[in-house]
Amino acid sequence: MREFIRSLPKAELHLHIEGTLEPELMFELARRNDVALSYPSVEALRQAYDFDNLQSFLDLYYEGAQVLKTEQDFFDLTWAYLTRVAAENVRHVEIFFDPQTHTDRGIAFATVIDGILRALEKAQRELDISHRLIMCFLRHLSEKEAYQTLEQAADYRRSITAVGLDSSELGHPPKKFAGVFALARDQGFLTVAHAGEEGPPEYIWEALEVLEVSRIDHGVRCLEDDRLVAKLKEQGIPLTVCPLSNVKLRVFERLEDHNLKKLLDAGLCATVNSDDPAYFGGYLEENYLQTGSALGLSKQQIADLARHSFEASFLDADRKAEFRAEIDGIMADETK
Repeated sequence: MREFIRSLPKAELHLHIEGTLEPELMFELARRNDVALSYPSVEALRQAYDFDNLQSFLDLYYEGAQVLKTEQDFFDLTWAYLTRVAAENVRHVEIFFDPQTHTDRGIAFATVIDGILRALEKAQRELDISHRLIMCFLRHLSEKEAYQTLEQAADYRRSITAVGLDSSELGHPPKKFAGVFALARDQGFLTVAHAGEEGPPEYIWEALEVLEVSRIDHGVRCLEDDRLVAKLKEQGIPLTVCPLSNVKLRVFERLEDHNLKKLLDAGLCATVNSDDPAYFGGYLEENYLQTGSALGLSKQQIADLARHSFEASFLDADRKAEFRAEIDGIMADETK
């Protein structure tokens, strides 16, 4: 099954680049930038990756980000992720970055995005991985601060495809950011938002109707609302689901309890993604493999998930068609 999964071209649509910071690289950058970490060793840090909920993860996530200071740091972080997933036959990535995590501690917006873009452009040339970049607002901060971040992005509008919404979900509904999302849409950005991970289905409704998002990040709680499921299906709104993340953060107790198969059975455009793989125990291929095994997914269902990943992407129609044809060819060979 691993060989079959690897043979499929795949897109990753829900990936926080700061969440790919492996402990080894974190310690290397800490030494490079003279940053003191709270953990004495790589092993001690890995042992801390036992989260009770989203917030307990975020606390460690934000501490780890403190080691990122220079453009080269952001390049090294992004390039490490891209070379890893290239080996898994990931052909397109749409990655999130959180500028406020860095600008709030004095790192220039340009330092962050220039390092990330340099790695993405190198991957396009050398690894044949295409990309889109999504700038997220931190929902535990104010909308006023989000406006400031949108203003800082003005010189990079051609490089940033969409804006998103992430960080602590509970208590921070999407409607809190209605104004800045409206301005972003007016400026030509597409919109996405994390909703329905820990937050209720009402947050998904708000993301759709107030923020006018193109897709929902996570969205697993949609099954609690039949009318919402019908809307998602009718409008073809994709869900960027992150199975290993959901288990690590106690959204589901076990991978066997995950509702991904139910989402597929409901006719929704669900995709598989790794979210913050350095913290959650698996990159994209591992999410496919473990989830497929736990839920008893067939090769056809796994191929459907790969197909969905391109259909849900921000690629143009011709490129999507090329990837669908490649997947169809692999499935035709499987049936011979």
